[in-house]
Amino acid sequence: MSIHEECGVFGYYSPKKTDVAKKAYFGLFALQHRGQESCGIVVNDDGVFTSVKDLGLVSEVFTPEKLNTLGEGNMAIGHVRYGTTGATIRANCQPIEVRHIKGSLAIAHNGNLTNAASLRTELELKGSIFHTTSDTETIAYIVTRERLTHPTIEAALNSAMNTVKGAYSLVIMSPQKLIAARDPNGFRPLCYGKTEDGCYCIASESCALNAVGAAFIRDIQPGEIVVFSDSGVQSITDHCGKSPHTLCVFEYIYFARSDSEIDGVSVHQSRKLAGGILAREHPADADVVVGVPDSGLDAALGYSEESGIPYSIGFVKNRYIARTFISPGQGERENKVRIKLNPIKSAVSGKKVVLIDDSIVRGTTSERIVRLLRDAGAKEVHMRISSPPFMHPCFYGTDIDSEDTLIACNHPVEDIARIIGADSLGYLSLEGAQTLGGKTGLCTACFSGNYPTSIPDKPYKNRFERKISENVKTKPPVAAEKLGVIE
Repeated sequence: MSIHEECGVFGYYSPKKTDVAKKAYFGLFALQHRGQESCGIVVNDDGVFTSVKDLGLVSEVFTPEKLNTLGEGNMAIGHVRYGTTGATIRANCQPIEVRHIKGSLAIAHNGNLTNAASLRTELELKGSIFHTTSDTETIAYIVTRERLTHPTIEAALNSAMNTVKGAYSLVIMSPQKLIAARDPNGFRPLCYGKTEDGCYCIASESCALNAVGAAFIRDIQPGEIVVFSDSGVQSITDHCGKSPHTLCVFEYIYFARSDSEIDGVSVHQSRKLAGGILAREHPADADVVVGVPDSGLDAALGYSEESGIPYSIGFVKNRYIARTFISPGQGERENKVRIKLNPIKSAVSGKKVVLIDDSIVRGTTSERIVRLLRDAGAKEVHMRISSPPFMHPCFYGTDIDSEDTLIACNHPVEDIARIIGADSLGYLSLEGAQTLGGKTGLCTACFSGNYPTSIPDKPYKNRFERKISENVKTKPPVAAEKLGVIE
């Protein structure tokens, strides 16, 4: 089992009508690593919304014929999804569209709300009818409700941010405006850029700006709302500075692409830094350093440079195997790692290997990767992890949902090394992880249990359709809301 993150969002605004659907397609393609369950694009042509949404990868859903049905427009928003709350069904595909008395609205969301269940219950008791099981529809309803009493969509969103709690990076499209918003803690990344011909685009990561030929302008500030319209660019900062900046540390460790920059920090350099710290904290007597593709490669390079142990490419990854890979039975699932990764025998045979990976969740994948190296002739395997041990669930959009499934909650490091078949095992320290964002504050609650916001008092998520232990150890503050199961 690997960790996964919820999704990626993209928006494009053009002063004149153009093929914005293809721009959104390229942007989503660059963000595909953030979600591989479903995707969608909504195009705005003079206030008329046209959409294509479905389960599958961007290249599978958006055939040339489907892209052509979207036509031209002056705005588009898009979304790639890996759901941590809500089932994998077509109804949960985003962006979500709402039509109401004040006009149309389309919204795409990255993150998880911590008070989603209580808000949903409140809305349902007042007559709201939900069509999805995702947090995003709850946000859409709250914004729509506020729009009835506010003069503009941005004023409605500004008011809604007093109500919704937790992690959210949003791209919202109204008939005349494209809007970006980031929660006051800045849990999830969001930035915007501009093309040479005056078009603006919003993206979860800067790599998507590059994909459409846009120059990076800046990151959206935590708590900020940025509005793009024919009046120009407007920034609303009423919610800025009200909460500590706590970007999810796993954006640097795992989620983001290495060529992205988030909150002024290069993801590649951050991962190299993690590897260098690992080398100092957990040195090894070895002949070669190899990384697990893809997020372990940068840390492996940092470990090599700091330790002086030569770096080598130890695995070849099958780029055509995605998270949607179908395993027909348990026996075939055992071979999934072999299909996705193949060791280079000449690089590891007869050698003492330092193996760098980004995390260990249950330990099953790590055990299979270590076995691959053993089968390829590795003399010793010393595993090093570029994050601290997972000890607590996440409520902000990462599917770390139960202490029951986390190997580090139930075994000391020495036992984990034995379970996965490694000669030794070392994790990045919490102090080391907290340096990866430079001056940016980071959320490390999944390691420490120190949550930067109030959290549900009954942590229960249905991502894996099992009951989660309610005995989660957390530190104050703890909220009174119940997350619950949303069917």
